[in-house]
Amino acid sequence: MPKWEKLVDSRERLFWTLHTAGWCGFAIIYYIGSFLQDMRSIWLFVIVLNAYAGWLLTIPLRYIYRKALTLTPLKMLILVGASLYFTALIWTLVKNVNNWEIYKKGYRPEEWYWYFKDTINSLIMIGCWTGAYFGVKNYQMLLREKQNVLKASSMAHQAHIKMLRYQLNPHFLFNTLNAISTLILMKENKTAEAMVSRLSDFLRYSLDKDPIRRVPLIQEIQALELYLEIEEVRFEDRLSVVWDIEEKTKSALVPSLILQPIIENSIKFAISKLESGGCISITAKTFGRVLMLNVSDNGPGAEIKNGQLPVSKNGGVGLHNIQERLEALYLNKHSFVISHNYPTGIKVNIRIPYEISENSSDKKIEN
Repeated sequence: MPKWEKLVDSRERLFWTLHTAGWCGFAIIYYIGSFLQDMRSIWLFVIVLNAYAGWLLTIPLRYIYRKALTLTPLKMLILVGASLYFTALIWTLVKNVNNWEIYKKGYRPEEWYWYFKDTINSLIMIGCWTGAYFGVKNYQMLLREKQNVLKASSMAHQAHIKMLRYQLNPHFLFNTLNAISTLILMKENKTAEAMVSRLSDFLRYSLDKDPIRRVPLIQEIQALELYLEIEEVRFEDRLSVVWDIEEKTKSALVPSLILQPIIENSIKFAISKLESGGCISITAKTFGRVLMLNVSDNGPGAEIKNGQLPVSKNGGVGLHNIQERLEALYLNKHSFVISHNYPTGIKVNIRIPYEISENSSDKKIEN
């Protein structure tokens, strides 16, 4: 928030700053105006006294007007008008006493009502103070409303990202648990135990990471390795993985588990369809200030329309969730393209801003 907005948002600080500055400005303008007349030097002291009196007398108006804001419009108008007029009368009296007792050396008017001479000028000045008070008050209310709207929008935005992030594909969990159950029935307890350990580590990583924050790519790779080790138990020799990770990309920040649904999609619609198995290639490279992530397979492929797979046939919610997460996190500073991987298969390309995380290469997933 800019400094001036912080000042406006702080009611106490703003009131005393503007209140004092306003009356100082009144004194300066009043003094400059006195140059048009031949005033004695004592007139400066009278101006300071009058400004100080105005400064003191308008302080109670703040609390009266604050109370007025809680009343009905008619009652508020009556209270504000009466308070303004009464304050102007008192200030006029004080100014005239100062002028006559100090500047005119004890002058006494013939009639008592002369003490309230020039009340209209005081009304104008106090009216300006009142207008400024309500103007700033309304601006503060608008500013708070704006902040509330932005806060609500931000919370909804974050909730939307978290919802997308936590929509884990139940097929993966179901298939993994089913594979573990099969291993137990086959009395391959060591393999089953290792698979449970990997599943636990992967789920801990997926649940611990804040969907709003991004993580270094090296941590994503470690999580993907856990996931692929689980899938390799299911598919045995039918699944092979090729990694091509440029060294400088390991410290790049990426949304957590942004590649896992793509790899799961390849396994479900490519590797599982091939009797002899298949290969998944995962690459990460940089081009200037852009991070390029690619996942491709050599499966049977699928129909692609406008760079997307039809929801009804391929991938369910996973790939569309990735696209929505990227749009939420990067707005128009990203690309998400699905294309054919020649000679066969599907290739998914993601491009996002290349941002560095300091000392991220040493961070490991806790087991």
